[in-house]
Amino acid sequence: MNIVILSSHTGWQTDELLRAMGERGHVGCVLPYEGLVARVGRHSTGALSHLSSARTSILDADAVLARIIPTGSLEQIIYRVDALHWVEDRGVPVMNSPRTIERCVDKFYTTALLQEAGIPVPETVVCEGAAAALDACRAMGDAIVKPIFGSLGRGMIRVTDPEVALRVVEPLEQVSSVFYVQRTIDHGGRDVRVFIVGGRVVGAIERIAPAGEWRTNVARGGAVKAIDLLPAWAEMALSAAAVVGADYAGVDVLQSRDGEVFVLEVNGIPGWKGLQQATGIDVAGTIVEHLIERVRNTRQASGLSGVTEQRA
Repeated sequence: MNIVILSSHTGWQTDELLRAMGERGHVGCVLPYEGLVARVGRHSTGALSHLSSARTSILDADAVLARIIPTGSLEQIIYRVDALHWVEDRGVPVMNSPRTIERCVDKFYTTALLQEAGIPVPETVVCEGAAAALDACRAMGDAIVKPIFGSLGRGMIRVTDPEVALRVVEPLEQVSSVFYVQRTIDHGGRDVRVFIVGGRVVGAIERIAPAGEWRTNVARGGAVKAIDLLPAWAEMALSAAAVVGADYAGVDVLQSRDGEVFVLEVNGIPGWKGLQQATGIDVAGTIVEHLIERVRNTRQASGLSGVTEQRA
C-alpha cells in the first residue's frame, strides 16, 4: 500500500513509521502540510497534491496518517484540517480522523466531552474574560493556566497567589487569549500515560517529574518507567479514547494524594518515544498494522478488496 504521512517535519516518530511500513511491505512518504495544493472547479474533478512532489496525489494514496499539524494562522490551520476532511470524504482513510484531531487539539472540547461521558476530569473553567479567569484562580487557590491549544507542557503556568494570577492573566487578555484554568491536582509529581491503538491498551508508563518541576512531560525532562496498568485505569483510558473517536491516542491519567483518579488529557497526535524506550514495544508497528487493517476493512465494505490486494 502507498501511505502518505502528513506532518510538520520529519524526525524520530516519522522515521519509525516509515520503518514499520517498509518492514511490512508498504511504501510511505512524509509530506509537510505547508505544501498542500488543492484544485477544484469547472475544469477539475478535484485533486489534492503536494508541491514537493508533483507526482504525489494524496487522493490516490491508500491511506493518510496525520501527524503533528504545524502552528500557523487561523486560516492556515483551518485549511489544513479541512484538507484532511476532504481527503476522508473522498474515501481515503485518515488516521486519526480530522474530527478526532479537532476534538483533541482543543482542551476545552476534550474536557467537555469527557465530562459529558461521565469520565472524571479536574475542575476547569474556560472563559475569554480576565475577570472570570482571576475569579477562578482565586476560588481554586492552586490553579494551572493553560493555553487552550498546546502540548508538551508548553505555556502552562501554575499560580497560587492572586497577585501572580493577575500578572499572568492581564497580558494574556491583551492578546485575546482564551483562558483555560484548571484546579491543580496534587499527584506527587507522577502521572500515567496510557497508549491506545485500535481500542486496546498497547502499553503504559509512569511519568515522574524532575526535581523542582511539577510537569511530568518527557519533553521537559520527566523520567519514565513501564507499569502494569490497573484494570480500572485501563477501562477509563479506553473510554476516553472512544469518546473522541481516536484510532490511536495517548491518554494521561493521574491520581491525587487522596486517591481520586482523573483523566487529564487525550492526545490525538501522541508521541511514543518515551513509552517505546521504557517498554520495548514496537509502537509504530502497532499503529501501522491497525491502519492497514482499517484500509482493508474500508475497501472490503465498499467492494474494493481486490484493489487493495493488488496495490499492497
